This record gives sequence, structure tokens and C-alpha cells, in this order.
Amino acid sequence: MRSKDQPLATPARLSESLCFTIYSANLAFGKVYRPILDELGLTYPQYITIVALWEASPQTVGDLGEKLFLETNTLTPILKRLQLMGYLERQRDPKDERRVLVSLTRSGRQLRERALSKDLVKATGLEPGAFAEVQKAISKLRMNLNRPSQLRLAEPD
Repeated sequence: MRSKDQPLATPARLSESLCFTIYSANLAFGKVYRPILDELGLTYPQYITIVALWEASPQTVGDLGEKLFLETNTLTPILKRLQLMGYLERQRDPKDERRVLVSLTRSGRQLRERALSKDLVKATGLEPGAFAEVQKAISKLRMNLNRPSQLRLAEPD
């Protein structure tokens, strides 16, 4: 517990800030992905939607949104565009008309082969073991930050 006479901790330098490090790494990833996504004719959200559907197809819109951390109102336009591009199909679930099932078309599955020909892991400069460790640590960080108790910043004592 901090006494009233103790000063607040000195703010971290920008270069020492974890959130800035992740933000700037995201920008760097964007630069690496941009030529690949341009070649595929996809945006990054469209790309990750296709990747998630490669893992399991069909999926409900709700399950897909949960996996991608996207709200339905954000995901629906992405799905509509991908459908217009011929990469996926959307249809009502015959067992429950309230749910929409999304599945890849043949073109969507073929797109995977084009995307997988790019070695994005190599672009990180990390060895396979280190790559897995970083990915696991960032996933844990995301999970921790998404906990309801973390939605509020801690108030100083």
C-alpha cells in the first residue's frame, strides 16, 4: 500500500511500454502481410476469417465471431464480401433457423494453398520453439486482459 507521502511510480518510457511494443509489432506484421494480402485480394480481417474457416467449416456466425474476437455487426459485412468474392457460403441452420452457418466454397479452400505458400513464420526471425513461446505468451496476455476484472484499470490506493 502506498502512503500519501510516496510519489506515484514514474511512468515507463514508451520503449519500455508493453502495449506500445505490441502495437508497433502489429504495425510491422501489417507491413509483412500487406503484399501477401494484396496478392490474395483480401484484407487482414477477411484473411483471418478464411483461416478460421479452414480450421472448421461450417461454423455458426456466432462461433466464428467468438473465435475472431469480432462482434456480429463487424463480422457480417466481412462475410457478405467474402461470399460475393465466391470464397464462402452462408445459409440458415436447418436445425435452428436463428443461426447462420458459414462454410468455405471450393474457391475458398483453394485460396488456402496460395496463402500457405508464404512463409510468414520465417519473416519473424524466430526459431520454431521461440515462435511458439511468444505466441503462447501473447495468447495468455490477451486472455488475462479479456477477463472481466481487467476491464477496469486499477485505481491507485
